[in-house]
Amino acid sequence: MRIIRGTLKGKRFATPPGFPSRPTTDYAKEGLFNVLENLTDLLDADVLDLCAGTGNISFEFVSRGAASLLAIDSHPRCVQYLKQNVQTLQIASVMQVYKSDCVIYCKNAKNVQYDIIFADPPFHLGFHEELMAQIFDKKLLRPDGFLIIEHGKQDDFSSDPHFDFCRNFGNVYFSFFKPNL
Repeated sequence: MRIIRGTLKGKRFATPPGFPSRPTTDYAKEGLFNVLENLTDLLDADVLDLCAGTGNISFEFVSRGAASLLAIDSHPRCVQYLKQNVQTLQIASVMQVYKSDCVIYCKNAKNVQYDIIFADPPFHLGFHEELMAQIFDKKLLRPDGFLIIEHGKQDDFSSDPHFDFCRNFGNVYFSFFKPNL
């Protein structure tokens, strides 16, 4: 896992053996950020990364100038790994890490909005719709914000009223949603 661009460009991380999360491939991550940079300004964005896992996407957002990033994961090993890397990279002023179920976090969130919410729930667990419902019901996105769900080819969210478009890079799919379509 490596950071592709920005202030942390070139930093590499190895996940420990048996790590409970799979990082987004560099190819897919580079494609995602190319799409994002054509849609919005990442500089000074407030970002929420749900099911953050290795932090691969979180660290890329921070490297590219996010003003704040909150990484949420429910697995203790992931949270510990994320916190260690936040300290190593000296980015604690920008990036916070919390241990929580992502649906529960969204359900309980109050008085907070984000420019970008990225979610990479385990493909096989199938709680994507529940997560999206909580995000939109709680109005966690700013009016011009984006929700991005990483998923496999077996999922199709095009009938969701907030669906905007989908891009795929290899076997990884990113569906984009807006609060007001």
